Amino acid sequence: MRPSILNALFAESSSLEGVGPALVRQLARLKINRVVDLLWHLPVMAIERVVTDRLDETLVGRPVVTTLTAQNVEEGYGKRPLRVLAADAAGTVVELVWFGQTGAWAKRLMPLGEPKIVAGKLDRFGQSLRMSHPDVLAPHQAARLPMREPVYPLTEGLTNRRLAGLAANALKRLPGLAEWVEPSVLTKHGWPSFGDALRQAHAVTGGPQAQERLAYDEVLANQLALLLVRRDTRTRKGRALVGDGRLTDALKARLPFVLTAAQSRVGAEIAGDMAQAAPMLRLLQGDVGSGKTLVALMAMLSAVEAGAQACLLAPTEILARQHAATLAGMLEGMPVNLGVLTGRDKGRGRKELLAALKSGELDILVGTHAIFQEEVAYHDLGLVVVDEQHRFGVAQRLMLAAKARATPHLLAMTATPIPRTLELTNFGEMDSSRIDELPPGRQPIETRVMAPDRFDALVEGLERHLSGGGQAYWVCPLVSGSEDGDEAAAELRAAFLKGRMPDAKIGLVHGRMKPAEKDAVMAAFAAREIGLLVATTVIEVGVDVPNATLMIVEAAERFGLAQLHQLRGRVGRGAGKSVCVLLRSGDLTETARARLALMRETNDGFRIAEEDLKLRGAGEILGTRQSGEAAFKLADPEAVARLVGMAHDDARLLLDRDGGLEGPRGAAARVLLYLFEREAGVALLRSG
Repeated sequence: MRPSILNALFAESSSLEGVGPALVRQLARLKINRVVDLLWHLPVMAIERVVTDRLDETLVGRPVVTTLTAQNVEEGYGKRPLRVLAADAAGTVVELVWFGQTGAWAKRLMPLGEPKIVAGKLDRFGQSLRMSHPDVLAPHQAARLPMREPVYPLTEGLTNRRLAGLAANALKRLPGLAEWVEPSVLTKHGWPSFGDALRQAHAVTGGPQAQERLAYDEVLANQLALLLVRRDTRTRKGRALVGDGRLTDALKARLPFVLTAAQSRVGAEIAGDMAQAAPMLRLLQGDVGSGKTLVALMAMLSAVEAGAQACLLAPTEILARQHAATLAGMLEGMPVNLGVLTGRDKGRGRKELLAALKSGELDILVGTHAIFQEEVAYHDLGLVVVDEQHRFGVAQRLMLAAKARATPHLLAMTATPIPRTLELTNFGEMDSSRIDELPPGRQPIETRVMAPDRFDALVEGLERHLSGGGQAYWVCPLVSGSEDGDEAAAELRAAFLKGRMPDAKIGLVHGRMKPAEKDAVMAAFAAREIGLLVATTVIEVGVDVPNATLMIVEAAERFGLAQLHQLRGRVGRGAGKSVCVLLRSGDLTETARARLALMRETNDGFRIAEEDLKLRGAGEILGTRQSGEAAFKLADPEAVARLVGMAHDDARLLLDRDGGLEGPRGAAARVLLYLFEREAGVALLRSG
């Protein structure tokens, strides 16, 4: 249960004084539903007001506080605003403008000839000085006006002053919390306490130290949760799986090539983990075409040799069936029974497969989330392989683990190279292996960057490619066109290309289509019934069509480096020479230019991932976050990358030396986990 000291923070926003149904709806638009959400909703800047008795051109664009005397009121009507002409001490006239108000309201607010304190941003409008919707106070109320005011992200109908008042009320509910950060870390950085840092951040007075302290707290919660998952997995009852080599040796003997040194090294790391009773929890990173699937199959065959079953979990049905076909080809003629299970499998075939799985007749099962389902029972599940790890959360992995007699070994694969600085943040509970070399003889993909004035030549070249029996992808950043005439959209591009090449067989696939529709088009492309596949980034991961040797990415500068690399990896899967054309727009930023130049220069996904981190920061590198893991609210991607190593060390110190979660700092760290809703760690605390 959540510690009672936090209950007031997790109350609904309606529990705050003066927050009625209308305000609840407005706050919800800002994703503020609870008191704690107000605490995390920090100002983006602060305005410094200039106090002056004379207005002039040097103050245009700045927030000012001055004394003005109303001289005339011009009633607004229709779309015209209410205007009050007022003068400062030197006689300089300024227009005060309000929309939706009446002359009677203005005369009550600023009676003619009566000096008032007026605060607002001074603007130039034609030949006049103007202030729109300024605050007006009586002279004796001037002390109520802050000279420095935080500026919050807002929504329609919610003023900055109202939101600041709500945040102040939320801060009053913040209890005194025991310190969870290692004392030496606090001293080294000169950080304030958590409560002081949060108050300073809302007042925009704490500078970078307050912001960094809060970011560190959130990153520490993340690392602590991941290490708790790791520790829990290590202490679960597992089983050692040591194969006798009869299947793995037979597979190696029939391969038309020798394993690379990287494949052999990673295979040995995995075998070493599986030989331990503590369950393996390992992330396998391998660039496109590096042979991850073969390494995973070796691990699955070792499990089968040891008398256990293995399963491979894929994020989509088409990828699951693709994996099953690949594995079946490798295993042909070998005494290994392989099955595939997706949500679309029904009837007698499904019943027979489930019976074979339960009896132990089936050795390896490949499937989608359907392999989690309650009626799916394994005879003896020993190894789980998860493809595209970042699409699955901790909770989903634990569900699959519950299918086994003892906690199974887990091998997670990803073809998205992850910068080392981000591995700790997203996969800190796992050991990591990298296949960092490609098999010999694999041709590098030629990458060309093409300017928009070569568009017609590109289409003509595509037509020749298709008429010669080749297949190609054309990827767009949008599904449909936008109001500003943007044509870099899959639907518009498919229609255009069908008009230009009426004899070509062209398919279209994008994220708005139903899964069955997408799978049908992809299957037709894989079967060579379609020559050109126009698509969005739904084809980014896992599509394997060896005959497709041309990839065209339109408006390539709109994609991140890692994404471009994944798209390029859809070609170069067969014996033919492959080309990736990055069709750019006319105007490029320096970052976009550097990104495209790097793509032309290298096919090394790990180098690309590191450069991507440098060019645009840590944001978006991974794409989809692990489901079930809370997004960072206070730590921006750069802060995460900067602080995660230190937070990882601090979390390990807490668990290994400082009494774990039972000591004084551990008790404070439990509160931290609940405060930042790190559900993986919290769930393990609940279960003891």
